[in-house]
Amino acid sequence: MNILFKRDTWQEIYYSLRNNKLRTFLTMIGVGWGMFLYVSLLGAANGLENKFNKLFSGFATNSIFLWPQNTNIPYEGFAKGRKMDLRLKDIDLLQKKVPQIDYISPQSARGNFGNPGEQISRNGQKNTYTITGDFPVGNKISKKKLLFGRYINDADIQSKKNVIVIGEEIYKNLFDAKKNENPIGKSVNLKGVFFKVIGVFRVGKMGGMENDQSAYIPFSTYSGMYNEGDKVGFFAIVGKPDSEAEVVENKVKDELKKINHVSPEDTNAFGSFNLAKEFKKITGFLTGMQLLTIIVGTLTILAGVIAISNILLITVKERTKEIGIRRALGAKPAEVRNQILLESVVITLSSGLLGFLFGIFLLIILNILSMNNDSFPIDNPTVDYGNVFSAMGIMVFLGLMIGMIPAQRAVKIRPIEALRTE
Repeated sequence: MNILFKRDTWQEIYYSLRNNKLRTFLTMIGVGWGMFLYVSLLGAANGLENKFNKLFSGFATNSIFLWPQNTNIPYEGFAKGRKMDLRLKDIDLLQKKVPQIDYISPQSARGNFGNPGEQISRNGQKNTYTITGDFPVGNKISKKKLLFGRYINDADIQSKKNVIVIGEEIYKNLFDAKKNENPIGKSVNLKGVFFKVIGVFRVGKMGGMENDQSAYIPFSTYSGMYNEGDKVGFFAIVGKPDSEAEVVENKVKDELKKINHVSPEDTNAFGSFNLAKEFKKITGFLTGMQLLTIIVGTLTILAGVIAISNILLITVKERTKEIGIRRALGAKPAEVRNQILLESVVITLSSGLLGFLFGIFLLIILNILSMNNDSFPIDNPTVDYGNVFSAMGIMVFLGLMIGMIPAQRAVKIRPIEALRTE
């Protein structure tokens, strides 16, 4: 280890690298580029995952959305093509029969699934929007980011109040948003009925599972307005954390088929969208991206380290006479070997650090671009420094291992033969 503290050692390394500037530079590019790819791609992959999590923050990602359709198989005397219904009374039965269910949010809406929306107006301004009848539990499925006021509560449901929570776009169209007008307590007209605004919510520019051109009213008020009784447009079902979403989905459909006398083989009676299943696919894709990034970066670093070995082999050949003189003057084989190994480590470590710094610089730029920009595809791109330093350690280890090849070649040079070399 004394070789590390000798001034002559570092002077020799410096002069060796200085005399071969272009060769050294081109060699360092390989390792530096590998580390740059590793840091920047891994950070970008983490930023993409952060953006995805931010997009669905406040949303129950283990959700299943289920709606009624028509049967396509005749059963128990009923012809095919029978229209199905979901009702509020189904909720208690499903929760008893399917213990994996955490909670169910019943909702009905106008303005989606192909049916027309409703016109909302105020002071001569009007437009058509999506109207949804909801329960307070609906805010657990998709947590609204409120700019003003509150969401629907139990008192609104029980008293069938004419209250409404509107999206930011509706607020901008009907109120003076430039002056930050407070809409709470003010009224809008929906189907000829005045509704008091109790809240305004915002949806990010990249959207998510909802949009800000929609409004929410108490489910009981919605049912009375459209004379639907206890009929429900669709169920948003959230499974317990340890439950399998597909199991919950299939059990719920089976129970609804029993209630409605539908053939167990009928696949069309109830439609569904399993968000938990799709979410799992996306998270798997993001994990795969991170793994691919690690593999690509590691292989690139390895290629660069191998290039360093090749360059050092050339260097050893060019310095044959010098090595012979050192051996003739009493230099031990270990000293010659350590000198070559140290050169390999210095080039490898310097290249890696430069690649790391450029990678971090790129991530800082991406982070600045992503700040307060909902449309930017990544958010807060970061890397785990533990992983980076582990990669750096592996890189130095590889540099040592690969450096053994030229080092051993240098050790095998006989002083007499080396001195005869022209």
